Amino acid sequence: MTESAVVVKTRRLPTKGEVLVGAGDIVQADTVVARASLPGNLVTVKASQHLGIEPSELPVALKKKEGDEVEAGEVLAETSSFFGVFRSQCKAPVSGVVDHVSPLSGYIAIRRPPIPIEVDAYVPGRVTEVIPEEGVAIETRGAWVQGIFGVGGERRGALATAADGPDARMNLSRVNDAKGKVLIAGSTCTGEDLLAAASAGAVGVVVGGITDSELRRFVGYDIGIAITGHENVPLTLILTEGFGVLSMAERTWRLLSGLEGRQASINGATQIRAGVIRPEIIVALDQVEVRTCAAGSEEASVEQELVIGARVRVIREPHFGALGNVAALPPELRRIETEAQLRVAELRLDSGETVTVPRANLEIIQQA
Repeated sequence: MTESAVVVKTRRLPTKGEVLVGAGDIVQADTVVARASLPGNLVTVKASQHLGIEPSELPVALKKKEGDEVEAGEVLAETSSFFGVFRSQCKAPVSGVVDHVSPLSGYIAIRRPPIPIEVDAYVPGRVTEVIPEEGVAIETRGAWVQGIFGVGGERRGALATAADGPDARMNLSRVNDAKGKVLIAGSTCTGEDLLAAASAGAVGVVVGGITDSELRRFVGYDIGIAITGHENVPLTLILTEGFGVLSMAERTWRLLSGLEGRQASINGATQIRAGVIRPEIIVALDQVEVRTCAAGSEEASVEQELVIGARVRVIREPHFGALGNVAALPPELRRIETEAQLRVAELRLDSGETVTVPRANLEIIQQA
């Protein structure tokens, strides 16, 4: 987490398309930067069966040929008998274009209209790179906080404080109007709190932790180990500390609550295996500041190694969620309770306690 970082977001189409902006352009978060169309779904019609004819007879009965546009309910093929007294018709079940006709199977395939896809900038900033026919890279400057876990995709809204402090439970009554807001919710909340926030129009909730049962109540099912971010949920939820009732880190609380009223871009997408993806909150500088800074001033890197003094969080029991600083890094292997021999770190926790923890059980809190 950092109060001021250079963040570069790559915005890419899922298929070849058209890039709508150029290198050096200043964009808003909702600016559409690239556009494409996916081929519509293919719908097949058993035309020969509808008409009661052999598949080889279908070409003669056609009223529409390949490439023709059709509307739902329009006649695709027709036959008549007894000098035109009796007619059989095969009608299009959907609108689209006749993709192909098969005299072998007797099927007519209709391609539904293309599906338009648009990719927006997600954050305000400057286009630093154009990827031809695919997308762009956008650079922005501002506060950046990564969470531990999240659900729900990309959303944007103004930050609003919805708790009395980092160790307090979410209190929706503190927010006069939650519509379009990203709520900073303290230590924890319930599934009912989240649904109430969504009903009030909130687009996101950032909270220290939540229990698994309450997360299940909100999402409606157990979250698996695959990547999150595509759930059908009414708002995006980001946990900054982990699962359970966990106070939000004081510095995180001060940073986010101090930005109340500023527009934030959030994304709950999480992947905890290979290719780690963390949920994020980005609060960019306003547009005037972006124009001033975009030309490029030196910025401190948020990359950080595990060194003495580094700020860390413990991610395993018995000190799960505890914050502290590295006091020492013994070079020799130490035997732990499981009989494994590992490299460890000695920590001075915020509580004042000194503990020894396997280095693999630590997560560095990057600060700038």
